[in-house]
Amino acid sequence: MTAIHILNGPNLNLLGTREPELYGSDTLADIEAACRIRANAHGQDLTFRQTNSEGQLVTWIQEARGTADALILNAAAYTHSSVAILDALKMFDGLKIELHLTNPHQREAFRHTSFVSPAANGVIAGFGAAGYTLALDAVAAKLG
Repeated sequence: MTAIHILNGPNLNLLGTREPELYGSDTLADIEAACRIRANAHGQDLTFRQTNSEGQLVTWIQEARGTADALILNAAAYTHSSVAILDALKMFDGLKIELHLTNPHQREAFRHTSFVSPAANGVIAGFGAAGYTLALDAVAAKLG
């Protein structure tokens, strides 16, 4: 069974009410439920977490070493600022997917730079909540 950790960064706990014109009306709980259904269909073991703390994300990435086959990371605003998350990702040997609900390249210029991308195997962006299940499909296609 493929072990996958989906890690979510700051403010994603407010999905559904936070700028729904950008991020949609799905809550993080809705997204997690859809992910659990898709992971089950693929025979994947899923860990799904969210934090507003950069240090907690780093800790979770470190904990995934040796236990997870893949990481799907929506680092949210930390995507554009966290060298610590980049360094932690570089130490994770499994498949790494960078995930964004919106397309950062269609937004403010400061969002065009990603500190996650240099460590990621792939990026899924701009598909809203569906990006999460697309990422699980990508893991299944890549790791079987």
